Parts: sequence; structure tokens; C-alpha cells
Amino acid sequence: MQIVTTREFRANQKKYFELAETETVFVTRKNKRPIVINVAEDDYIPKRDLVGELRGALQQMKDHMDGKIKLKSLDELIDEL
Repeated sequence: MQIVTTREFRANQKKYFELAETETVFVTRKNKRPIVINVAEDDYIPKRDLVGELRGALQQMKDHMDGKIKLKSLDELIDEL
């Protein structure tokens, strides 16, 4: 964990962005809460959204195969745009 001032961060952004690859960097601000800089989990955020979409698509295909719904044709989908 590294704690730096706003001035130090502005002067050496590249250094602190690279440091954030391996540890959390806190940027202090006068009379305000500090800002936390760390690397986002690239795979974690999209996976959560993607799982919901895939489950919905799978259910739609199951309903179609069971005859519960009729899928739209390509022309119908284009007309909706």
C-alpha cells in the first residue's frame, strides 16, 4: 500500500499507475476522502453480466424448442431497429 499526495500523484502519474498494478495506491486530498487506485479485475465484471445474458438466451432457446415461443426472423429483427 502506498499513500501519496495529490501533487505527488500529478507529478508522477505513470509511476503510480504502474505501482497500482502490484499494490493499492491511496491519493490523499485536502479535507476529502482519499482516492483509491488499483487494477480492475478484467474478467470479473463482464462475467457477472454475461452469465445473466447467457441464462436468458438459454431459456429462450429451451422455450422455442418446447414450442412455447416462436423466434423472430431476421427481417422482423431488422424491422424493429
